Amino acid sequence: MKNIAIVTGGSRGIGAATALLLARSGADVCISYQADRQSADQIVASCQELGVHAICVRADVADLGDVKQLFRACDDQLGPVNILINNAGIVGEAGKLVDLKPDVLAWVFQVNLFGAIYCCQEAIKRMAKSDGGQGGSIVNMSSMAAKFGSPNEYIHYASSKGALDSLTIGLAKEVGPDGIRVNAIHSGTANTDIHERTGNPDRPAMVASINPLGRVAEPEEIAEAAVWLAMEKSSYTNGAIMPVTGGM
Repeated sequence: MKNIAIVTGGSRGIGAATALLLARSGADVCISYQADRQSADQIVASCQELGVHAICVRADVADLGDVKQLFRACDDQLGPVNILINNAGIVGEAGKLVDLKPDVLAWVFQVNLFGAIYCCQEAIKRMAKSDGGQGGSIVNMSSMAAKFGSPNEYIHYASSKGALDSLTIGLAKEVGPDGIRVNAIHSGTANTDIHERTGNPDRPAMVASINPLGRVAEPEEIAEAAVWLAMEKSSYTNGAIMPVTGGM
């Protein structure tokens, strides 16, 4: 069976690295992006150079209509998805919980949790064997923040990822009988621009200074775990939350 993957937030960072590794593994790839069409086009071109079909679709995962459009575009141009990487996510603003703005709180949960649920719903409709699907695999990109809580910085973000962990465990049990595996990754801090873009550029260096390996992750190192969970080599892994944190 040909693997057809959707990677949300696939135009940069961990999402882009995951899309490229999926393509290298022979999967056709559909990536979503929200604003950076140029970067999305570059990832699509790199995937195509690896000999697979690839497309990009502008979609805000916090918008159910956009999510439905994303999956329909994949249906029409590649075929029904059997791999979903729920990678799109935001951290919001750094700071103490007492100072958290209501709009930032809502935005973080809309993207990190509601968006993942919307994508899971659309994926299940296509993957479930009881509905004529072939089964599939869902990988949720969580964070070690869900375990540690991120006090004084990102409690709101950590809370959204904790909810994503609960989604992973519950959904794995619910859809396993339909041939769908659901797993998650507790990602450590990675060498991407997400903290610089959100006003906390010194965080990677701080994390590197206390990490047992003395550095943060490269996006490709997180992607390797995501693709392993997505593919058949992990066929008996379901409901797992895999730490890829350098030992934090």
